Amino acid sequence: MKKKKLTIFLIICFFVTSLFLDSSAEIQPDPMFVTIGTGDFTGVYFPTGLTIARIINTKRKQHGIRATVESTRGSIFNVNALMAGYLEFGLVQSDMQYEAVQGLGEWEKKGPQKDLRAVFGVHKESLCLVAAVDSGIEKVADLRGKRVNLGNPGSGQYRNSIDALESSGLNPDSEIISTKVRATEAIVLLQDNRIDAFFCTVGHPSETLREAVSGQRKVRFIPITGSGIDSLIAEKHFYTKTSIPVTQFYPSFANTGDVQTFGVFATLCTSVHVPDHVVYLITKEVFENFDHFKGQHPAYAGLTKKGMLKGLSAPFHPGAMKYFREAGLIQ
Repeated sequence: MKKKKLTIFLIICFFVTSLFLDSSAEIQPDPMFVTIGTGDFTGVYFPTGLTIARIINTKRKQHGIRATVESTRGSIFNVNALMAGYLEFGLVQSDMQYEAVQGLGEWEKKGPQKDLRAVFGVHKESLCLVAAVDSGIEKVADLRGKRVNLGNPGSGQYRNSIDALESSGLNPDSEIISTKVRATEAIVLLQDNRIDAFFCTVGHPSETLREAVSGQRKVRFIPITGSGIDSLIAEKHFYTKTSIPVTQFYPSFANTGDVQTFGVFATLCTSVHVPDHVVYLITKEVFENFDHFKGQHPAYAGLTKKGMLKGLSAPFHPGAMKYFREAGLIQ
C-alpha cells in the first residue's frame, strides 16, 4: 500500500514538474521600453523618431524592445536627458554632439559629456533665415537693428543663429532686437508684424517653413554666406555648406531660385549605459530595413548606409559598432 502511494506521489510530482517546465518555456522576457527624444512636431526629428520606433516595434515580440517617441525642445535638451537617464535615445545636431563631447558651449560649466555615444547619422539640416519681404532684409548684415527670432535656447538652432550672426560681424546682444522662441511660434510673430525675421535649422521639406507663407505677409529666404561664414565652416568641421531647395519644396516663397547657406547633420545618440544588445538590435533593424526607412521622408533622399556613419563626434556605442563591423561598414 505504501509502495502504491509512493508511486502515485511520484507520478503527480512528474506531471506538476512537466507543467511547470512547459509553462516556463512559454514565458516571454519582460519587454524593455526605450524612449527616443526628437524635436518639434513640425520638424523632421519627430517623424524620424516615429519611423525608427515603428521599425523596432514591428518585431517587438521577437526581441522584447518597445520604442516610444517624445517631442522635446531639441538637441541640447536631448543630450542632457540622455546623460540624466531620462531618455535612451535622442536626435541631436552634429554641432551639439561635438560641443557636448568637448565640453563647449552649453556644456562649458558641466564639462565633457563622456557618457554620450553615437549610433548613426540621419540627414542634413540647413540653417534658414526667413525674412518678411517688406522688412527690406536681403542679406545677413541687414539684420542690424531688426527684430529677429534666434530660436529657443534649448535647441541647436539657437547656437547656429548666434554663430551665423557673429561670423557675419553682428553682435546678437546689442545689434539686433532678439526674441528666443521656437520657430513654430516665430511664424505667428512674423505674420503679426511683431518680428522681421527668424532663424531655424531644419531638414527639407519642412512643415514649419511651409507654414511661414500661410499668412498675408510675403516672405523670402536670406542667403547666409560670405567670408566670415567660410571661416566658420573651416574652423568648425561639423558645419558644411548646403543649399535650401526653394524651387523643389517652397515655391510660395519670394525667391526665384535655391538659396545658399550652411548646415549640420542630424544624428541619433544614446548613452554608454544603454545595453549593447539594445543598441545593436535597433541599429540592425534600421539598416536592414534601409530602403523602407529611406522612403519615409524626402529629407532622406540622398541617404546612404556609409553616409549614416558621417557627422559623428561622440564615440560609437559598442552595440552600433558591433553591427557596423558585421555588415562590413567599418573594418
